[in-house]
Amino acid sequence: MKRCSWVPLHNPLYIQYHDEEWGVPVHDDRKLFAMLILEGAQAGLSWATILKKRAHYQKVFA
Repeated sequence: MKRCSWVPLHNPLYIQYHDEEWGVPVHDDRKLFAMLILEGAQAGLSWATILKKRAHYQKVFA
């Protein structure tokens, strides 16, 4: 699979995010809200940090 240049190939979380989620349209309101929360939490942090914590966010907002 061809990947964007911003994907660090040494990080499996980035690879999975890119391959399974990046650029895929989302129409579910709950999923869109979850994405909004993660984007807000990312302010000042690396996206890798947010991807690592995503399971915790999903548990809290379930």
